[in-house]
Amino acid sequence: MSWKTLLLLLIPALAVAAEPAPTSGPSSAQLSQDHIVTDTVTTYGMGLGAQRWSPLDAINRDNVANLVPAWTTALETDRGQEGQPLLYDGKLFVVTHEATFALDARTGRKLWRNKLRYNKKMLRMVCCGFVSRGLVMADGKLFRQTLDNHVMAIDMETGETLWKQLASDWQEGYTMTGTPLMANGVLITGTAGGDMGTRGFLDGWNPETGEKLWRFWTTAAPGEPGGDTWEGDTYLRGGGATWLAGSYDPELNLVYWGLGNPGPWNANMRPGDNLYTDTIVAMRPETGEMVWHYQVVPNDTYDYDSVNELIHATLEIDGKPRKVIIQANRNGYVYVLDRATGELLRASQYVDKLTWADGIDMTTGRPILSDSTRKNLTGEEVTVWPSNIGGKNWAPASFSPKTKLLYLNGLEISMQFKPVVMAWRKGVAYASAEFSFPEPKPGVPMGYLRAVDPLTGERVWQTPVDPPANGGTLATAGNLVFTGLQTGELAAYDMDNGHLLWQHQTGSGIIAPPITYTLDGEQYVAIQSGIGGLLAWFLPNPKFAEVAKGASITVFKLFKPWSAQ
Repeated sequence: MSWKTLLLLLIPALAVAAEPAPTSGPSSAQLSQDHIVTDTVTTYGMGLGAQRWSPLDAINRDNVANLVPAWTTALETDRGQEGQPLLYDGKLFVVTHEATFALDARTGRKLWRNKLRYNKKMLRMVCCGFVSRGLVMADGKLFRQTLDNHVMAIDMETGETLWKQLASDWQEGYTMTGTPLMANGVLITGTAGGDMGTRGFLDGWNPETGEKLWRFWTTAAPGEPGGDTWEGDTYLRGGGATWLAGSYDPELNLVYWGLGNPGPWNANMRPGDNLYTDTIVAMRPETGEMVWHYQVVPNDTYDYDSVNELIHATLEIDGKPRKVIIQANRNGYVYVLDRATGELLRASQYVDKLTWADGIDMTTGRPILSDSTRKNLTGEEVTVWPSNIGGKNWAPASFSPKTKLLYLNGLEISMQFKPVVMAWRKGVAYASAEFSFPEPKPGVPMGYLRAVDPLTGERVWQTPVDPPANGGTLATAGNLVFTGLQTGELAAYDMDNGHLLWQHQTGSGIIAPPITYTLDGEQYVAIQSGIGGLLAWFLPNPKFAEVAKGASITVFKLFKPWSAQ
């Protein structure tokens, strides 16, 4: 063969090789469209509206008993796992507190690992657990936050770090455990550490370059709107952490974020409403400008936070469909707000026992404090329901557009609480309270999987769970609710009545939310497991002694006989 003939044969191949490889991952513009896609999972919450709902029904109440593991992969740590995986182009992207992985979604084989290195002194000061809750993807990049307060972009194909920016100083008590949000081409991140005497914030970033675009401080300074709700310089140590991800409405171009509790917990040390702590805010993603706010608990003294997921839904209220956001707050009330204006439409008790308030004044939106809470503010120790662990904890709820119900892991736990006075010290927990929880009693459930009507708080059904579950839920069109148990089982319940239909023991306790998706025409369910978290720490239970440590991800699909494959 002559060199000319060889060249003619090679030219087409060279031309193909010279073409740029297609960018993997959805574009920022695509991520600004909130629609449910069944063969990708590109956002935290299974969509920008954080419903954790899937229209998939290949796995359903009639065949879920045939669900079996497809594969399991170890994640190289024994810390607790609260992460939600993402799926794109046949790859699962998984995050732990110290690494990011790309896995072959068909086999679990590790394709690459991006490993983090932390200062050992920093690890002794971490406020809020050795966890990372997830990633977001856009334009061929994965974006995550780190415990030492970096925001980073990772190449989806290679695992290479593309940029890494410092958001705050861990020595001041800050840390980052949450998940970023992509909204209209802006990457938005929050921070943890609100109980360490820090001042909370949200940051907006250019996802291409890592340039910081804006910062929104969650405690108002003197001269700013809301600045008169703080006394002196208490706003500088006022908390307001932003440690759970927000949601986004592309039609209104509004980002919704729940802001955390004020610090310290002793409300007498910071008189005033303490804006914008314990507040739901709506803001413009391009600038961080606040459009509206609703303060859930002014001058909160019980660490109730308002960081829980903000779920988008359309509900009929007073005979008219209303576009709303829903939050099942730790304080035991479920709130329904108009998505465009922030108008409070409903506030209903969703726990069995609640003593800190006597209700919500629907004219002012403020809680009606109980005599018990008023006694507590004088320094008297009281029993409080729910505890600061909450009527539900961080674990995200799901919402079904079919049933119009929330599915959540609810808690019935009290605490003994007494405010005390303490001095602020940099990088040290700043609670200013003494508190304790009751010992678990055999036969008395502390936890329930609940179906809740967000307009009334009615528990349509509830199933006891012992020990209490602290992983998220997933609702599907197969009439199923999936959730993980701290004893290690991934479980599926009948959406209509809460009956347990199936469960499978994973490698460790589950405190993470499940996802579902299709691949090669089959439906899968994936979950990270790894015991840890607040409930396992504060509520010792004999069953925890039987739970092995060790992080992994397990993927399930329906069993097929060899003859059918």
